[in-house]
Amino acid sequence: MSRVTVNSTPIIGLSIVGQLTLLSELFDEVYVPEAVYQEIVHNHAPRHYGKEELKRLVSEGVFRLYHVKNRSLVESLYGKFHAGELEVIIGAKELGAQVVVIDEHAARSLSKQFLLRPIGTIGVLILGKKNRKIAEVKPLLDTLLENGFYLSRRLYQEALLLAEETL
Repeated sequence: MSRVTVNSTPIIGLSIVGQLTLLSELFDEVYVPEAVYQEIVHNHAPRHYGKEELKRLVSEGVFRLYHVKNRSLVESLYGKFHAGELEVIIGAKELGAQVVVIDEHAARSLSKQFLLRPIGTIGVLILGKKNRKIAEVKPLLDTLLENGFYLSRRLYQEALLLAEETL
């Protein structure tokens, strides 16, 4: 049984490329911590990537909302990290998950200290290709870049290499 907890940036990124449901195709259980859900659904940004899709996936039970129990640990680490990042990591430990879907470098480092394996938006896309759920990664990476998603040139090239695609 594979379960993951997911942060907001990967939800937004996967939504931009129309691949948010890829998470439920790759993992048996997908948990969205309450802080992440609130951040996406109640975000007042002009572009609401992922908002309606996330609401629908949660209401249909494809993704599950999770309320972190150890509030004091979240509060003690808050400030160095966002509430969503902390709830993803602490929630994963509470749920017995081994993988967290999280992009931010500092949060990925913290997740490793909690003995979790972080995978980011790009990693999910590569995993999707390796599992024959998507045909090509490159057009999706290009779409992310066109929509203001930050992706270094090095990571772009590394992703194409891992996906066995050419520049």
